Amino acid sequence: MHPAPQHHCGRFHATGPTRRDMLRTLGGGFGMLAFAGLFARNASADDAQRLLDARALSAGHVRPRARSVIFLYMDGGPSQVDTFDPKPKLAEYNGKPFPMKTAPTQFNNNGNTLASPWKFRQYGESGLPVSDLFPNVAKMADELCVVRSMTSTFSEHTNANYFLHTGLGIPGRPSMGAWASYGLGNENDDLPGFVVLEGGLIPPGGLDCFSAGFLPARHQGTVMRPTGEAIADASPSDAADAQTRKRQLIARLDSAFAHEAQAEAIESAIANHELAYRMQAAVPELASLDGESEETKALYGFDAPDAATRVYARECCLARRLVERGVRFVEVTCPRTNGDRWDQHNDLRAGHEGNARAVDQPIAALLMDLKRRGLLESTLVVWAAEFGRTPFAQGSDGRDHNPFGYSIWMAGGGVKGGTVIGATDDFGYRAVEKPYEIHDLHATMLHLMGVDHRRLTFRSGGRDHRLTDVHGKLIEGAIA
Repeated sequence: MHPAPQHHCGRFHATGPTRRDMLRTLGGGFGMLAFAGLFARNASADDAQRLLDARALSAGHVRPRARSVIFLYMDGGPSQVDTFDPKPKLAEYNGKPFPMKTAPTQFNNNGNTLASPWKFRQYGESGLPVSDLFPNVAKMADELCVVRSMTSTFSEHTNANYFLHTGLGIPGRPSMGAWASYGLGNENDDLPGFVVLEGGLIPPGGLDCFSAGFLPARHQGTVMRPTGEAIADASPSDAADAQTRKRQLIARLDSAFAHEAQAEAIESAIANHELAYRMQAAVPELASLDGESEETKALYGFDAPDAATRVYARECCLARRLVERGVRFVEVTCPRTNGDRWDQHNDLRAGHEGNARAVDQPIAALLMDLKRRGLLESTLVVWAAEFGRTPFAQGSDGRDHNPFGYSIWMAGGGVKGGTVIGATDDFGYRAVEKPYEIHDLHATMLHLMGVDHRRLTFRSGGRDHRLTDVHGKLIEGAIA
């Protein structure tokens, strides 16, 4: 047992062993917990699922349906009335003054009612309506649970992105991916629990959208690129033996300092350095897509005519490879297109068509590929943005930001496919039936992963925090 630290000035005396000393004393017991974790990783898939179920039930949480999440972030805000929420009334009023009372918009350059330039068709046995922007995703209609009544508190990109990612509209809070990593850990010791695939666009709000906030730093999102070197300097620059000696020396120094400082930040830094060392072997194998079959590459669109489609195809394929290897949470960002994100304040047709062309084939391929590999049942796929867009024009041919009612969808991971939840008004402006907010989406995502959002907490600044703050309810009808 390590002695408690002494204050050598003679005026103060330690009162007993610290919490850290007590944990060291009980190391044998915690070693058995570590053994149990290693055993779970090496067990069969069925055994691992039973262990997950037993842990959830013993903790009073629900049975996990999803082991991993792939979050398809649609940067900028696709228009709900042009994608998954058809509104015939818009065609009737097209070009006429908008008949509803409107709230202030981002730019307050509001024009007349603007009908969708795209037709909607019904797909699958469910007859789910999908616009012509997504002919490939439409083929997977029976897997989609579309929520048409999502709302946000913010109408500006940066704050709305913080809200979408962290549950609060300001920086400094842990991202939903960090919460998932903290609450459930990772099934792969050689890869991070939270990975962000960066296709060319970092969201407004920057890397704080992927922050660990007040959670231990090892739960921070690790950014990987789909082309070139996946992570900068991932390849070792020294010979293996030299690198091993350096790592051992650093580990000894860090451990000694951590014991004296008794700081979680130091322990997280040590854990991150150790993970970085192991990733040198794991990441190159992960990022090398040469082993994928030609059929799989063609399915995703590796050779598509559009450059943005090719980038997003690699992102979606990498997302599948990550969850296949046990990574808990993967966020896939949008590629850079000739237009501006999904943020069409003008030239709606060209901008939305360019963004849809970039993501439609790869997303459909991801759903198909997960399903045929038996991974869709255990992987929750979420398609969402920070807000939607107005059903009236900005200027003559754009749409402004609209947080009052917009669409997202979920698939796999215990979700009831081929369903529509909630509704907006006849013009697609405001949620009028079963309105939901971001906290409800987070609560539902955690629930599907076996976690009660009210019980996943972390004490910081003198109180317990959670992803959903004091809010959050499950999205009714979304869970199979």
